[in-house]
Amino acid sequence: MPALPYPKYSLDKLYLFPYYQTREDYRRATGQEPPPWDPNRPPKYWFDPNARQSTRRNVVYDHVIATSESGKPLMGPDGKPMLDFLVLPKEEAATVNIPPKDVSNVPGADKPEVPCPLRPLEPGEELFFDFGGIVAVKNTELYPQLEVGFTAQDRTLLRAIARKLGVQTSA
Repeated sequence: MPALPYPKYSLDKLYLFPYYQTREDYRRATGQEPPPWDPNRPPKYWFDPNARQSTRRNVVYDHVIATSESGKPLMGPDGKPMLDFLVLPKEEAATVNIPPKDVSNVPGADKPEVPCPLRPLEPGEELFFDFGGIVAVKNTELYPQLEVGFTAQDRTLLRAIARKLGVQTSA
């Protein structure tokens, strides 16, 4: 059974860690000042609070959206978004790198961001490319309801409502 009872939902519902859109979001959520922006590292809007406790130098995340060098999600042989591993040094995994939003043309901010690790998909969940190539999550049991237009029963109900309201309908 899918974790969420919606026909489709955004990828952020699978994120293992909080995602901070801005430095201010980070400040509000954590009560701490974010680390200074480092233009030599890619943008990273999440952090793993347990990474520094790792006994290894690197932390491995089993599920992230595979992306091209430009940051575009990659398509697997099945036509669905492809998942990949992410390996980060534990110090990198434990911190954010959020560019300032109040300055235009921030050096390095145009680099593709480090993808946020995802929880494993539940049975009945599936990744897909939604409108505009955005990666989303499909509840395979409920999603077909979105693909169907109004049924005859829906039309009958709508006509009855229209009559009750005195609204003129065609057919």
